[in-house]
Amino acid sequence: MTQYSGQEFGVGNAEDRVIELNGVWKTYRMGDQDVNALAGVDLQIQRGSFWAISGSSGSGKSTMLNLLGCLDRPTQGKYLLEGQDIASTSDDELSDLRLKHLGFIFQNFNLIPQLTVQENIVLPLFYQGIDPNEANERGQSIAALVGLAERLGHRPTELSGGQQQRVAIARALANNPSVLLADEPTGNLDTATGDSIMELLVELHDQGKTIIMVTHEPEIAAYAQYQLVMRDGNIESITDQTNNEHHAQKSVVQA
Repeated sequence: MTQYSGQEFGVGNAEDRVIELNGVWKTYRMGDQDVNALAGVDLQIQRGSFWAISGSSGSGKSTMLNLLGCLDRPTQGKYLLEGQDIASTSDDELSDLRLKHLGFIFQNFNLIPQLTVQENIVLPLFYQGIDPNEANERGQSIAALVGLAERLGHRPTELSGGQQQRVAIARALANNPSVLLADEPTGNLDTATGDSIMELLVELHDQGKTIIMVTHEPEIAAYAQYQLVMRDGNIESITDQTNNEHHAQKSVVQA
């Protein structure tokens, strides 16, 4: 297990980086004061890596996830997603970047209750204008990947919490995103169900997916390849967990 500061850590060659942050600040005006939610963050994320972001309340981890998800722009600095600086994009271009390159997994699932599992999964493809037949074929394939091939006609209220999160993961995968962003993906699940969801994420990582997850649970962060700890809007540390015995045991489960 190797630990780095935020300034020291860089992974892979520049051409392998799916995300790069250079001197990123995010400042909010609260009353007559400026509050720095992010304070000069530098970070490179290699394609195919698995990250857990943690930190206490107010550390900046949620702001970091919002920024990485193109839900917000930096006040200062540069954020490159697939080589494109999001600060220079219009709102429509930013929305297009989210749709093409990012998949979101939420703590509360955020499924549409009136839609079936199949319809929830293919929803991002509808917004991309994908042919309905192609979209449905892709949806069926992804449903099988996450263990929901027999649930395509069910609605979210007919599923367990773990099954609903699997639908959410399948929906996030539908557009074949560059990065999966997961916000407390096990937060509403019991321990056993949460472990099964994490094992699915490990499997997706093993297949080459880039995953960035926010969690406050150390046992969930242990599944990740790298753990990034935020403090006061800065990166306090980054730990390479690849050779960590706990992480290795998680990977062995998938072998």
